[in-house]
Amino acid sequence: MERVPQRSEGRERPVFGHLIATNLRAFTTKPIFDVNPLLFMLSRKKFIQHSAIATASLSLLDFIQPASAAELSKHLERVAPLSPEEAAKDEDFWNWIREQYTVSTEIIDLNNGGVSPQPKPVHDAHVRFLQMCNEGPSYYMWRILDQGREPLREKLAKLAGCLPEEIAINRNTTEGLNTIIFGLNLKAGDEVVLTKYDYPNMTNAWKQREKRDGIKLNWVDLEMPVESDEVFLERFEKAITPKTKIVHITHMMNWTGQILPARKIADMAHKKGCEVIVDASHSFVHIDYKITDLDCDYYATSLHKWLCAPFGTGFMFIKKDKIDKVWALLSAPVPDAGNIGKFESLGTRSFAAEMAIGNAIDFHYLIGSKRKEERLRYLKNYWCEKIAKNPKIKFYTSLKPEFSCAIATFNIEGWDAGDLSSELFDKWKIHTTTAIHEGVNGVRVTPHVYTNLQDLDRLVGCINQLIAQGPPVKKKE
Repeated sequence: MERVPQRSEGRERPVFGHLIATNLRAFTTKPIFDVNPLLFMLSRKKFIQHSAIATASLSLLDFIQPASAAELSKHLERVAPLSPEEAAKDEDFWNWIREQYTVSTEIIDLNNGGVSPQPKPVHDAHVRFLQMCNEGPSYYMWRILDQGREPLREKLAKLAGCLPEEIAINRNTTEGLNTIIFGLNLKAGDEVVLTKYDYPNMTNAWKQREKRDGIKLNWVDLEMPVESDEVFLERFEKAITPKTKIVHITHMMNWTGQILPARKIADMAHKKGCEVIVDASHSFVHIDYKITDLDCDYYATSLHKWLCAPFGTGFMFIKKDKIDKVWALLSAPVPDAGNIGKFESLGTRSFAAEMAIGNAIDFHYLIGSKRKEERLRYLKNYWCEKIAKNPKIKFYTSLKPEFSCAIATFNIEGWDAGDLSSELFDKWKIHTTTAIHEGVNGVRVTPHVYTNLQDLDRLVGCINQLIAQGPPVKKKE
């Protein structure tokens, strides 16, 4: 990298602007690992020639040391012929993945469903962009980094399985779905179908429209876990009336990790003349699918969960022919235009975080979508199956593969979820979260690709100790 002395103190610093401006022009949407994972072994110059990946930080090669890249090559050669289910159990490969994260040695983080860490190549890219922006914020953010927005949109669209002009890059699922919820042309008397287990930020948005605009909310009742597609279809169909305009589906519920048959519900809803919104906060690149597989009309997700992109990154999807029917939530020159860009008038936000999304996509391709899904499911099953036969354990999550993946929520007989979660952390520094909502009163455990089996063995051992110990005795008031 070219370096020049810093005028004020004589220190050396990178000249980012020239590198970024030059490399952005070379940016393409083809993921590194769609070409050949072994390109990690090539020199930087040859690698870029082969993969045509751009910007100084949108190539993972810049952030993986040669020795680590060589090790990765051996792992990829070994797991390549394996089925995703077989590769999910290859601990050498997953230990290499773990090494790409700056995993805390002080806690065991099993709350990755809330927000996930970035692997080092993504974190380093983010930092590089931040350093560049800080040299001349308005210039490097708005004139240099923003040149990467459309190529990044294309890269995201390829991963998501939709058209680039159907994706708006934003900060999270809440922003995306609230934009849609508040932007739809609904009038008094129109009805919306949703469940009591949908995420609170979405149900509260619908309640606001109910209070402000007079729409009617038809609530679907469920008991966790559900292990039948027919139950979902029956409950949703029963809630639909001739006045129903929207059916809101949470693809994977945050409380328990319950997977819903989104496509089947969408097909049924469309036949009845309804439009379909999908909350994919927990399902995108957690389980292997494309947006077109769901045939929904509207969709949003966060990228700082299962893609491990920088915090505060996400996107929303609207079918191309419906964009002009959704009003922009924030100021836009033409709020009812048919251009997806109208939803990106967010004011100043982190361009550095957005551009590092490209690195997160490349890291995801390195692992492989189906391989990743099967590893996450394997980790969930690994610890759940070790305690499932104990009569004092209650699961709010199905262990059937079609109804769950990484997330599982459990409790021990006699325990309050809050006490149980606190005990796990206070005694053993195992970080989880509680899921207390409707009929669920449990602790949610969410491993990620960097979680190893030793962490889960530790969890199981601690749960068994708590079963033997019994719940804390409540003081009488």
